[in-house]
Amino acid sequence: MKCTHIALMSTLLLAVMVSAAHAGVVIGGTRLIYDSAKKESSLSVSNPDNAPYLIQSWVETTGGGAEKAPFMITPPLFRLDGNQQNVLRVIRAGGNLASDKESLFWMNIKSIPSSEKKEGQNTLQVAVKTRIKLIFRPDGLKGVPEAVTQNLKWQRNGNQLQVSNPTPFYMNFQQVSVGGKEIKEVTFVAPMSTADFALPAGTTGNSVNWKLISDYGGIGPQHTGNL
Repeated sequence: MKCTHIALMSTLLLAVMVSAAHAGVVIGGTRLIYDSAKKESSLSVSNPDNAPYLIQSWVETTGGGAEKAPFMITPPLFRLDGNQQNVLRVIRAGGNLASDKESLFWMNIKSIPSSEKKEGQNTLQVAVKTRIKLIFRPDGLKGVPEAVTQNLKWQRNGNQLQVSNPTPFYMNFQQVSVGGKEIKEVTFVAPMSTADFALPAGTTGNSVNWKLISDYGGIGPQHTGNL
């Protein structure tokens, strides 16, 4: 009896896992660079599944509080049918943003699967929210982060690695290592700011290597500096 119960539970769990293994909605980028010289910026959203999804999108500040982000997305809510694609258009809606450096916001895209009840079957409906960086780049800034990343200043501060960014660009790290040891959970350093990352125990050496994530989500070449 116990073996039968375990087998039944395993079968139900497998059914749920299979029902949840959709291809899901595909977002056409891992970040969005908003060039202030243009009226809008856009991002594609596609649905490779046969079933429709409800797509809801919005922009929020990095603080995540009540402060409203100066951007609107159109359409903010729509149905995306199976094997179809749509375009999210991001439009600036006011806001006093810095003209001498980039500004960072978060773009949220929630995909809600259709609810279809089938008699005698267990289904699991999961709404997935994707959050990507929305970087506002003023018209006066020329070039890309990769071109000036060698201006970063690195130093050891106790068991922390500190990086200072004198440039007007966000530096989004794909990888950082010191003395051949990779630093875990590296993120980014804001323009004209510093950031700290925990060094692995036993890290030695004065050489630091890093790679950036480009505007299009690609991985740039390795750069080398000294502590």
